Amino acid sequence: MATELSSLLTASKGLTSHLSRPDLPSVKLSLDQIEALSRRLVSRQPGSSADAEKANYLLAQAHVDVSSLSQSIAHLNPATTFSPLQPLLDTDVAGYLRVAHEQNLISTIEESRKETQDGFYRTLEERSQRDWETKKRRVFEELGGKSPSIGSVVAGERSGGMDLRASTLGRSVLGSSVNGSNISLAMQSKMMAYDRVITDLNSARLRGISYPVVHALIDASIQTTSDPRQTQTTQLFHILSKITVEPPSLPPIEHAGAHILNTPLFSRKFARAYLADPTSQQAMLLRAQIASGARRALEEQYYDVLLRTVSAHAGEARLGGDPSISNKVRAFLAVRYYRGGEWEGGVEIVAGQPIWAKLFYLVRTGYVEEAVREAERMSGAIEGREPGFVGIFRTWLESIERRLPKAQRDHLQAVYNAHMLHSSTVDPFKLALYKLMGKIDPNRRSVAQVTTTTEDWLWFQLAMVDEDDPATSLRTLADVLLGYGERHFDGPPGQANSKRGVWASVLLMCGEFERAVAALWDHPETEIEAVHLAIALAYHGLLRVPSRSETSDMSPLSLSPASPPALSLPTLIWRYIRQFVKMDSKEALQYIYTLTLSSDAPGPIGKEQVDAAWDLTRRVVVLADSGPGWEELVGGFRVDGTRFAGVIEQNASLLALTDKESYSREILERSAKHSLENDRVTEAIKLYNLAGDYSTVVSCLAVALGQAIAAEQGGARDGKTHELERTASDILRHYERTGRAVGREREAVVRLLKIREAVEAKERGKWDLALDLMESTGLIPLSGDITKITRQAEEFRELHESLQRNLQTYLVLTMDALAGICQRTKSAGVADATRQLTLNTIRKKSRSLMIFGGILKYRMSPDIYSYLARLDVEIAL
Repeated sequence: MATELSSLLTASKGLTSHLSRPDLPSVKLSLDQIEALSRRLVSRQPGSSADAEKANYLLAQAHVDVSSLSQSIAHLNPATTFSPLQPLLDTDVAGYLRVAHEQNLISTIEESRKETQDGFYRTLEERSQRDWETKKRRVFEELGGKSPSIGSVVAGERSGGMDLRASTLGRSVLGSSVNGSNISLAMQSKMMAYDRVITDLNSARLRGISYPVVHALIDASIQTTSDPRQTQTTQLFHILSKITVEPPSLPPIEHAGAHILNTPLFSRKFARAYLADPTSQQAMLLRAQIASGARRALEEQYYDVLLRTVSAHAGEARLGGDPSISNKVRAFLAVRYYRGGEWEGGVEIVAGQPIWAKLFYLVRTGYVEEAVREAERMSGAIEGREPGFVGIFRTWLESIERRLPKAQRDHLQAVYNAHMLHSSTVDPFKLALYKLMGKIDPNRRSVAQVTTTTEDWLWFQLAMVDEDDPATSLRTLADVLLGYGERHFDGPPGQANSKRGVWASVLLMCGEFERAVAALWDHPETEIEAVHLAIALAYHGLLRVPSRSETSDMSPLSLSPASPPALSLPTLIWRYIRQFVKMDSKEALQYIYTLTLSSDAPGPIGKEQVDAAWDLTRRVVVLADSGPGWEELVGGFRVDGTRFAGVIEQNASLLALTDKESYSREILERSAKHSLENDRVTEAIKLYNLAGDYSTVVSCLAVALGQAIAAEQGGARDGKTHELERTASDILRHYERTGRAVGREREAVVRLLKIREAVEAKERGKWDLALDLMESTGLIPLSGDITKITRQAEEFRELHESLQRNLQTYLVLTMDALAGICQRTKSAGVADATRQLTLNTIRKKSRSLMIFGGILKYRMSPDIYSYLARLDVEIAL
């Protein structure tokens, strides 16, 4: 052993021989020395026993017995965690099955927990991504840019809150938040087709008549459908037409039997029932109508499918010469279930006919009368198998609400439990008919081989709806569908899917109208349909709008646990019309007019909708391009001074403006204020003039002209200033004839216009005209009388602010005119006496100007005063 240790020591020394350095001392310690040093080092470290004692003391205060817990943990054997408490013998079959059953339950619970957790995180990720995209698009819109998520289809169509917010510079950011939109030709044609529908709707509202807006939207959708995927949006409007029972057209008023009092009223027809307490009788009746209308839409849709199927497989269908509905259903069944001389899919044949399937599909396509006749025709064979079926079937179809008496329902339930519930050979269509007639087992919402498609499944659920039973009510069905979610019907978000719009149709059919519009709005390719579907719903009174406090800036849909969902129609419409508000303001106004449809909403919400319509109207006025088109919106004055009304005033009743005073106060005056905030001075002046606020008009003219003159010292006049001068001249000429707005501001405007004329004359070299114009203003004393000069200098502070601000402008202008006349006189070939007389007059006026300027010296910059002094010296020489 000693030899081995010695050899080990020798080998260890050789391990570090190649690392030795002559400049470093070597350390040689024995094993005992190393052990002693190690123990000394450990002793210097803080001990763990004291920490353990402190921990035990603290845990004891919390009534934790550390010693007993330590013993329990020490005796814990994790290997037996999932083992039975009692050992199982090899012959204990019952015990083994019990343990296996418990283990399966535990595994199932664990798998369900994991799936739930994964689903939660997946949904959270999708929601976070969607919220991030929404916020990102919102930021782009506020900055006036284009949202990258929409691409080149629609630019800048989403806006923020309803108020005209002010920037840090004190000006409204309204004008800078709307850019030109990049709209494709196909989208533009679609928008124009829908625009005509909204215009016709508002025309009908003005005349006080109804308008089939849903069918008009169906026609517009069909005209603009170039993509087969868009047929789903057409189906949306078709479903709504069945829910509202809206006729395709109305007889013209000119027709003898179509008096206005005889035409049906569509506007807000369902508003009272829809906005009422959900538990009230009228709300229940409305939900029953919604379910019935949605079911009829699905029946018509499936009948089209039946006809196309029979036509595409004419050889298998063998339709023959019988055009009856019953024969077409028989042909359809032959195509679907007849193979190789046998009926497949569990179809039961009665008297040579697939009677149960035939009756079901007659009901499925909406031909209930034919179904009753077919049942009566085959009553002998049917009664032999199912006694009493034909009578119950007839009663069920002939009842308005598709509800049987309790005795018949109990009979169907008994037959169902006895012969169908556990039978594997029963005809699935017979099973479906029994479930529908008796509203049997509503929790089992599917029937094999019957509810094979989404539309079939939805129709079956709607046929089972019974508002008297909470378990089968439309609200319960809506909760079930919301539990499935959009992914179940439209597929994962972000994936190209030809089924886009199915989820919105599902929500529409179960009465979740606000959610249906929001589901369309969430996808750029269906935003247009979302806006017009919302307008159609609002027209019929089937749209709930939130209060201003509940309206969200991020999404038009407002969800509150204390109230039903609501949709902010003003937010939706403004984000839509932002695309073309500058290009086509009149069409934008047509959409704004629809906001007052909800003016009858309970509480303050109705008034808030009217206020929102006024607010958006003012936005359109401020953002619209100036020119003749702008005057068509707000009105104006003709050459002879007479006033003509604009489009907004002509349609004032659509904005709930009852008189000219309210129109002037809410639209003209407030639009003028916002125009001033957005540097649209000319438009603001015209608006104040139309509103009859003549003193404000003159005051604005004075301020605007003063700012324009001060900003253009030595520069050329731009088109904006030219338009402002022309507007001021026209208004003053009109006011002089009518004797309006006489006072200090009007006099200031007259003087400022003369200053502008003098500037133009100077630029053309007409020095005499420029001097005459300046003398006519009476702003500068040029008579040489010191007393008058001093008095006028003292009265300077009483001048209008715009004139005081431009002191150095018109002083320089006058001195330039004097210098120009002096230079021309000196070089002119005239008699010396005449020349001297003219020069003396010019020098006297120049000296008067310098005295006046000297008194007001500190109201000018030093370089201006130096310039005047230099010209005065040149004139005196």
